[in-house]
Amino acid sequence: MNEKIDVLVLRENQPEQMALLSERYQLHRYDLAGPVEQVQMLEKVALKVRAVVTTHGGGFTTDMLEQLPGLEIVASSSVGLETLCVEACHARNVAVTNTPDVLTDDVADMALMLLLATVRRLQPASRWITSGQWRTSDMFPLNTSVSGKKVGIVGLGRIGKAIAQRAEAFGMQVSYYGRSPKAESPYAYYNDLVALAEEVDILIPAIPGGVQTEQLISKAVLKALGSKGYFINISRGSVVDEQALVALLAAGELAGAGLDVFVNEPCVPSALLALDNVVLQPHCASGTVETRGEMAQLVVDNLAAHFAGNKLLTPV
Repeated sequence: MNEKIDVLVLRENQPEQMALLSERYQLHRYDLAGPVEQVQMLEKVALKVRAVVTTHGGGFTTDMLEQLPGLEIVASSSVGLETLCVEACHARNVAVTNTPDVLTDDVADMALMLLLATVRRLQPASRWITSGQWRTSDMFPLNTSVSGKKVGIVGLGRIGKAIAQRAEAFGMQVSYYGRSPKAESPYAYYNDLVALAEEVDILIPAIPGGVQTEQLISKAVLKALGSKGYFINISRGSVVDEQALVALLAAGELAGAGLDVFVNEPCVPSALLALDNVVLQPHCASGTVETRGEMAQLVVDNLAAHFAGNKLLTPV
């Protein structure tokens, strides 16, 4: 009987897929160990580890890479790459895989949910009932229509396109910003973010995190969106100047925001918690049983392909 391949787990996968991994590989649960036990674990198994299982939250650093001389593959159950040392891995011929495509619909759905809940003021209206104000103050104050609004999408990739399709279904006009125009796109293209923000009612980034996109949605962009504008974020907290966003919302210089992501998760700026023109979610756009299961299975399948000598399903 062949010995099982050693796999270091930096962040656990879904239970069903963890069971499959446990059957096929010798798992070393770094994620379950304390600091002292983690050091001891690496001293014992670092030379044997051939694969790493992680997520965006678990990450994979150059320091960890240097401690695993026999590493062949890093399989991450996420789309984001900014917490993975991809270039360092590639320089050492270590394969990296992620889980694109399978979460597109759920993330786009979350963007539209946040848009609708924010613009139509779902949460304040719900509180109007639960607080008894409907009985004492009669009708809830008028809000604003979604149909006819102009939506600007920053980054027209897989998720950006899915958001655009949903926005169109609600009667919204779509335009977008990107590094270059998409020849196949029917939407108006802008190569200037401030100009896009000035023209739209709702701005939605659908871009990866990382150094290249850090605070791309700057204070100037947010101010251009204006006091009747809404900001929806399902990408990464790092893509927006969060301090400026909070200040503009508090000052009434933005109409509202729907946010699934934040700069310093799980810490959310306290000033946001007191505002009734924001809708907050705990970074759970892809957090459905179906999607997380598909993401987890891609990790299993990529490892299986690698160790069988086959083509990886979703290489980075």
